[in-house]
Amino acid sequence: MKTVNHWIGGKTVEGASGNYGPVTDPATGEVTTQVALASADEVDAAVRVAQEAYQTWGQSSLAARTKVLFAYRALLDANRDAIAELITAEHGKVHSDALGEVARGLEIVELACGITTQLKGELSTSVSNRVDVAAIRQPLGVVAGITPFNFPAMVPMWMFPLAVACGNTFILKPSEKDPSAANKLAELASEAGLPAGVLNVVHGDKVAVDALLAHPGIAAVSFVGSTPIARHIHTTASANGKRVQALGGAKNHMLVLPDADLDAAADAAVSAAYGSAGERCMAISAVVAVGAIGDALVEKIRERAEKIKIGPGNDPSSEMGPLITAAHRDKVASYVKGAADQGADVVLDGTGYTVDGFEKGHWIGLSLLDNVKTDSDAYRDEIFGPVLCVLRAETYEEGVALINASPFGNGTAIFTRDGGAARRFQLEIEAGMVGVNVPIPVPVGYHSFGGWKDSLFGDHHIYGNDGIHFYTRGKVVTTRWPDPSEGHIGVDLGFPRNH
Repeated sequence: MKTVNHWIGGKTVEGASGNYGPVTDPATGEVTTQVALASADEVDAAVRVAQEAYQTWGQSSLAARTKVLFAYRALLDANRDAIAELITAEHGKVHSDALGEVARGLEIVELACGITTQLKGELSTSVSNRVDVAAIRQPLGVVAGITPFNFPAMVPMWMFPLAVACGNTFILKPSEKDPSAANKLAELASEAGLPAGVLNVVHGDKVAVDALLAHPGIAAVSFVGSTPIARHIHTTASANGKRVQALGGAKNHMLVLPDADLDAAADAAVSAAYGSAGERCMAISAVVAVGAIGDALVEKIRERAEKIKIGPGNDPSSEMGPLITAAHRDKVASYVKGAADQGADVVLDGTGYTVDGFEKGHWIGLSLLDNVKTDSDAYRDEIFGPVLCVLRAETYEEGVALINASPFGNGTAIFTRDGGAARRFQLEIEAGMVGVNVPIPVPVGYHSFGGWKDSLFGDHHIYGNDGIHFYTRGKVVTTRWPDPSEGHIGVDLGFPRNH
């Protein structure tokens, strides 16, 4: 059986703990790989390697860093398919989704290539008598990233390219459910010329995570995952004196007004709810239909959802793949099975779905729940699967109040032809990312990604300007130099004396 080991100091390092976790092909249900699970001692060894590398990398020139990043970007581009194949094999998403994930990660690498303009400081001259003040930004040291299973390439690339571009060294702890993409990213970075120890990959479970959160040699921690774990990461790492950005879960709403193009809204709802099998924090999981359009909108969504082809991710005809594990599949199915008892109309029930020839895969079909109540489990919880809830509201104000009452505030969208309503929505809604006739408003790389309320713990969003500020700290330098005419100082430059 294949074993995925750690990547430390520019090379593969075999696991020493003796503990391994299974990696499953979601389409077949078969365990294809085992991944080494690091002990606290192995995490400490990785941190020491990163600390040593920082002594040189942290002092390297911007030209040297960006040269590596430009080469890295070219290698990632040339290896898109290979990375996507690893994602499909271990996560299960279809190849086109996996390629899209790599493309979004590349955006941040491209931003890191232009880090020179982002790290420029500020200078004020003559703030007082021959006194100048300069503001500069410097790297933190060794920083860590803990990333989720649903985007095993993109989310790591949201973190480490900016971190190393800013002069830090990085330790990545990817999900143990689909670890191979992380190693591939690190190997390509080494091939691009990134010095040994600047980017390290340590695989593991809670033991490794807790060791990272407690280690005094780590200055900052980035995290993307569920809200309970994000809260734990923030509380624990902050208590240990670390800077933290912890992105949590979501329950993203799409408000559809009576004047909206219902065909466009239905298309958007299907792609945003069921794409990548709903395993993404920016998925639309709740549609709020305003006024009398609800029945027509639900019917249009149903018609489209029934046509989605589900199958293995490496089948070019598949539009949606399996879920990551059998346990997660069963948990998602439980929300659908309990929906009717909690007042919902089950328009589509995908819980009995299987694929011929792949009966042991982690399959689930598309589910559509109408007239969902706000106190039901299917609405309150982040399901993280292909389940779309439809709620009804009589007015725009009622719909906005419903959305703002949610404890989550990651992303939201409005579908309307009314510019005034859209402008009002983007100002009144309590969420960090807003789409206007755009169902999944993930910002481009040079803006920042992050939510409000229980969707974000910490002060900084991820990537963009917030990401650069997170991975650097400011320093202000105030200087005063005596004028050469104020007496003999060092070499006599021949300036006239002023008495």
